[in-house]
Amino acid sequence: MNIVHYLAFISLFVKFQTGSSAGVCLNLSQIVTCCVYASYPCVFSLYQLWKNMNLEHVGSITSVETSGDLPCNGRKRKRVAPAEAPGGSKRLKAAPEADDPPARGRSPGVSVLPDRLQRAVTAGELTELLHYAALGRAGGVKQPSWCRLHRQRRVKAVNVVIVEGLTQADFYKHYLALRHLRTSYSTRVTFTPPPGDLASGIFSGEVPETAAPSVSGSCTLHKALMTHPVITKFGTQRRGLTAYVLTEEEMIRRRYPVKGLPGFEEFVCTDCADGVTDGSPLYGVDCEMVHTVRGYELARVSLVDSDGNCLLDELVKPHYRILNYLTRFSGITSAMLRPVTTSLREVQVKLRKLLPSNAVLVGHALENDLTALKLIHRHVMDTSLLYRRDFGQKFKLKVLAEVVLQRQIQTGDQTGHNPIEDAVAALELAQYFIKMGPSQVVERHREELWGYAIVDEVADCEPEAKPSLRFVDVLQTLGRSVFYLGKRSDVPLDLSNQQWHNSDKALLASFRRRSRCPSLSVLKFSSLSDRPRPAPHRDGLRDMCVLFAGPLPAGASERDVRRLFGCCGAVRSVRLLSAAARVHAEVEFELLEGAALALNVLNGLHVHGQPIKVQRPVNESMLDLDLTLDALVHDATNTSRLYAVRSRRHSSTGVNGLATHAELPGVPSVTAAKVNGTSQLKRLSEEAISETFGRFGSVDRVVLGAGCGKRARHAYIKFEGPAEKEAALGSSEDLRKENYLVCPSLTPPHLPSWVATTTSSAADTGGEEGPRGSQDQEMDLKLGKLDRRLRKLLRSLPEGTLSVVVLPGDASARGLRPGLCLMEVKRG
Repeated sequence: MNIVHYLAFISLFVKFQTGSSAGVCLNLSQIVTCCVYASYPCVFSLYQLWKNMNLEHVGSITSVETSGDLPCNGRKRKRVAPAEAPGGSKRLKAAPEADDPPARGRSPGVSVLPDRLQRAVTAGELTELLHYAALGRAGGVKQPSWCRLHRQRRVKAVNVVIVEGLTQADFYKHYLALRHLRTSYSTRVTFTPPPGDLASGIFSGEVPETAAPSVSGSCTLHKALMTHPVITKFGTQRRGLTAYVLTEEEMIRRRYPVKGLPGFEEFVCTDCADGVTDGSPLYGVDCEMVHTVRGYELARVSLVDSDGNCLLDELVKPHYRILNYLTRFSGITSAMLRPVTTSLREVQVKLRKLLPSNAVLVGHALENDLTALKLIHRHVMDTSLLYRRDFGQKFKLKVLAEVVLQRQIQTGDQTGHNPIEDAVAALELAQYFIKMGPSQVVERHREELWGYAIVDEVADCEPEAKPSLRFVDVLQTLGRSVFYLGKRSDVPLDLSNQQWHNSDKALLASFRRRSRCPSLSVLKFSSLSDRPRPAPHRDGLRDMCVLFAGPLPAGASERDVRRLFGCCGAVRSVRLLSAAARVHAEVEFELLEGAALALNVLNGLHVHGQPIKVQRPVNESMLDLDLTLDALVHDATNTSRLYAVRSRRHSSTGVNGLATHAELPGVPSVTAAKVNGTSQLKRLSEEAISETFGRFGSVDRVVLGAGCGKRARHAYIKFEGPAEKEAALGSSEDLRKENYLVCPSLTPPHLPSWVATTTSSAADTGGEEGPRGSQDQEMDLKLGKLDRRLRKLLRSLPEGTLSVVVLPGDASARGLRPGLCLMEVKRG
């Protein structure tokens, strides 16, 4: 870069440093102007500077239409400063939280610890994950011992689907039919069949004592207060905000605007999520009205965030002629409204932009404000119904603020109310009620608000029972919704929280009709629970690891064949097949990759000058094998994984790049020799693998294959991305010269062995598999239908839901058939 280039660069930089707020962003034409004089390094530097500066300052001068909390799409809205006037105000840039990950990684996720990936998960360990997902560290629950749930605070709900009658073997046998399950769930782990009912175990499992809801106060509530209207409605336990959000039935009874009801056809609906959590943001709102020829109309609206910062304070021009400004109450005068042109429709648009989908609106007698706004919002909290009185009477907001908040509001008899002040008061009253709990609120203010005077002895107090540690009881105590759908089952839930269905179709339709997703929902699909069990040797999985080889030299033993094929991977079994004239062998590998490599590199190998043919079995179960293997290569768990195996000795190059002679009787192996001796291969280790394959890109993890106490000879290499894997596959010839054979990973990472893990542990898996019958074809159709239903179910879940699908497996006298657990956090 010469002096001209340098001066051009500095001139733009100085302009940025000294620029005014109105012209602080550099445009692309300025960059192009400098590029005429600059070299490529300068162009790149200027572009980076321009991008960073514009990203930093974009939105510096914007409208006030933003929120201070995280909406459901995972992007953090920017916090705004308090409004100084009914007009717009400048938005302040939000400082990033210290524990927030980068923008692209803000969604929650689940992963299994590497040392636990190939160990089966029990029902108790699964409930550990569910407890942590629903309660988190804030609720006294630690991370599970076998996996990690990242960004748990962003998990909105937990959904568990139990598919009865299916095993891990069924999943991989009908792998192509389960397109949704194999592509939508990136985390899988083998599941140990539970001894009892899994759904019942999930609900009745006990959480740690540290997660039990605490009882506010050291003493109990007096007997005389047990009939208090607040205690009668909300109980004595302190709960989260979801316990105080009005239900749809309450909103209808209190004449709130509700979508679909007559009279609200012209009302505007906000973009509400199906459900809210205890971490959802609170927004205070208050409106002032004037009296027109058509009744009361909106004249001013104020909205504040959970910190009391004013987000919106807008005067609104009524549509009809004003009869009375109600200045004594509204504070509105004719002079204030004369220059106003803002319409109700414009205010509705601003409110929809300001409110995130999980926002909870707080107000005092909020139905009047929403009616004036002609706005429908599903999640509301009414302070007039929190601090309730007998016989349906309500406290005035001014009284509650004076007694509870120790604050004077609405003091101007002639100037009217301040809606910002009223919105903040309602917001803080709701926050106080949630923080203290109904018991403490009643105890502290029983005389000032309700006129309750207790003269009895303290001894009359009844101690409260020790809180239950059952998972379902803890959730319901915290105000979380819990639900079960499926066939009739003995689960520890009230009947009001259960729905029984005889078909999977009806179950799915019922769940999708629900307006809100429960905090914990367990669905049991039972359409396949009564299907006949196939014999273990008919699972169709063993043949995927089987090869036939021959003809072999006379006198070849099983040990010789095992040593020959062992160069491609661990051999599970060898069976010699003696025909009338020639000898063949049936070779079964532990892993899919071993069979795939042997088929590619040993077919045509010359032994005693005669080539041997290596081929797969020919039967109906193998017709779609190429499609299945291709799907396994592109499986989400295998996209960045590579299989590598090292030969015992360095052999001379021959047919297919291997020795022209094999380790069979009378044929000595040919080793790579140095001047004064032979070169022995180094022991296979993670360090050696990382050193060899690190030249293709960053190696994330190396998993060595275990082999019956012997040295590991194969490994799985997990790269940072698929590009590194493809680079290694493209250099397979160079790696072969270093005694490495490589191929794409086929066996899912949670399976230490393909056949041993996917079939019964008691039955013999030997023997030939008969023709694939109509039962298997019918099973493909049934599983395809089940897969489509599970896809619809996942789509209906709100963003941020932990979705768990369990194929429970089977434990019977015929042997243990392990199940499978699939996990994913729903993303938008």
